[in-house]
Amino acid sequence: MTKEKYVKIAYLGVLLFGIVSLSGDLIYEGARSIIPQYLYNLGAPALIVGTVIGLGEFLGYGLRLASGYLADKLKSYWFFTIVGYLLLISIPLMAFTNNWYLVLLLVLIERFAKAIRSPARDTLLSQVSKSIGSGKAFGLHELMDQIGAIGGPAIVSIILYITGDFSKAFMILTIPYLLLVLSLSTAYHKLKPYTLDFKEKRTLKGSLKLPIKFYLYAISVLVNTAGLIHVALIIYKESTVLLPWLLSTLYLFIQAIDAIFAPIAGLAYDKFGRRVLIIPFLLSIFPSILVFASDATTLVIIAIIYGIVLGMQESIYRAAVADIAPLEYRGMAYGIFYVTYGIGFTISGAVYGFLIDINAMNIAIPYAIISQVIALFLLLKSIT
Repeated sequence: MTKEKYVKIAYLGVLLFGIVSLSGDLIYEGARSIIPQYLYNLGAPALIVGTVIGLGEFLGYGLRLASGYLADKLKSYWFFTIVGYLLLISIPLMAFTNNWYLVLLLVLIERFAKAIRSPARDTLLSQVSKSIGSGKAFGLHELMDQIGAIGGPAIVSIILYITGDFSKAFMILTIPYLLLVLSLSTAYHKLKPYTLDFKEKRTLKGSLKLPIKFYLYAISVLVNTAGLIHVALIIYKESTVLLPWLLSTLYLFIQAIDAIFAPIAGLAYDKFGRRVLIIPFLLSIFPSILVFASDATTLVIIAIIYGIVLGMQESIYRAAVADIAPLEYRGMAYGIFYVTYGIGFTISGAVYGFLIDINAMNIAIPYAIISQVIALFLLLKSIT
């Protein structure tokens, strides 16, 4: 094919994968914006919420090592992508229970679904879009992804404002689930012919012989996320002072900031390389400390900073993996990357959940700073 044809296919791939992700985010980001306050209303304590959500992140990321390896081994990237998205039916099912144990179980199922699909989808996206640059591709993909991440919380926020009924808010997410099925089918039929041509030579042997810089980078991300409070705990912390629909709006605002900065970060990444990652690592210090102050101005600051960090995590953190890892082992590389990401948020969920329960800002400050200093040191070692 000509260069122009490759570029055309690349943008088509970003568009179609973006629509699929948009549909998926309407579902699970809409749900995630109200799950913490729903659990609060059902009587679940912060320690359990933080630990189980952190465990969900660990399972959601940890299992990506297995799914990424199997996707590479079987070359079944589309199978893992499709199954992972279809399992999002677990979200609308939350409408049928008010038992917080069952809600947490469905949370874990949703995280398992993300583990199944993410390495395979990112590998497909990195392959089909390689002619336009990984930073731009993942940045544009994240922009479309965040349209769903904004739309989902907006929808459930409106439903909560009108009805005050969590069950109705979960039930409405059945509509984007049907959109997801349609868009996923379209992407499969349009892109499959362009995502099965693995021409790179197998230069690495064995499952662990990825470049050492990749492992340094993955560990730096682990420490970075371990020191960053999870957005679910930010919402949980503010459930004592804000109405449910306002909390959903806060979550929506974070996703909007994410959407704005993801493509900007992608363009900066393609121009300046992995040094751009220094910015989100440094910014990660502030939300984890400021969350202990509940005034309106501080909440806005937290939302802006967290949105910037999240936008970079979802775009250039992933782009860095595509640049470091060879295509033949990229599914496994994404799996390893997401495992470290999940371990970090498991630690973060337990630590900050406990610190919120005892209101220990004096411990949170040194923990957040030391974590990010170590993470930044490891990141710089992976770049040089």
